[in-house]
Amino acid sequence: MPETNPLLANILSTISVDCVIFGYFENELTVLVRKEFVPLNGEIVQEWKLPGNHVRRDEDINATAARILKEQTGLEDIFVKQFMVFSDPDRLKRRPQDFEWVKPRLIDERVITVGFYSLLNVNSIDNSKLIEIAKWENVNEISDLMFDHKDILDEALVKLRYDLLHEPLIFELLPPKFTLTQMQKVYEVIFNTEYDKRNFRRKINKMDYLIQLDETQKGVSHKPARYYSFNRDIYESTRTQRCDFGM
Repeated sequence: MPETNPLLANILSTISVDCVIFGYFENELTVLVRKEFVPLNGEIVQEWKLPGNHVRRDEDINATAARILKEQTGLEDIFVKQFMVFSDPDRLKRRPQDFEWVKPRLIDERVITVGFYSLLNVNSIDNSKLIEIAKWENVNEISDLMFDHKDILDEALVKLRYDLLHEPLIFELLPPKFTLTQMQKVYEVIFNTEYDKRNFRRKINKMDYLIQLDETQKGVSHKPARYYSFNRDIYESTRTQRCDFGM
């Protein structure tokens, strides 16, 4: 495809952004994947990949990530963080069918991609704004994706787990008000473990930025739990605290 093609003139052909959009929903850590229709052995098969696109000449890399999120989820101003660059020269060629599908769209056969991950609570967004070919998939049930996107997903999960020990990112996955049980469950799902309830709450009580609300659950069959909220201003003044509940 010639480089003078007006559809391609405004992109950096060898640099792209791929986004790992993590969502928490009904005690599951999910990731948004989008469907592509790929020719294989004379048939058209459905394959799945991460949302992504090339960087435009007039935007920085963070603007590219924000644009991808808006185009494919309809969302703006959600948490997003760069975590790694993927530069394997053959990253698009791991499976022949993937490369043959993408080749007509390429100016250069080598594309370096910058990985970003973002976090959101699936219940708190309007899922009707998602593009029709996208879906939420349980992270633990994804065994294969196009290109090197499974590697990108795996690295994003490693980085997410690390960051959760050092930053209060858990609150991006929780609703504005939540119970301590809900908070513990999110940690357990992401780290694929179980925490001792007493030890977890002992550490929670040391977090000055976790604010107990004058409100409890309603319409539940068990003893109503108290709601809490996250105060970022207080966190910024006490950010040396480590968010580790494993000890």
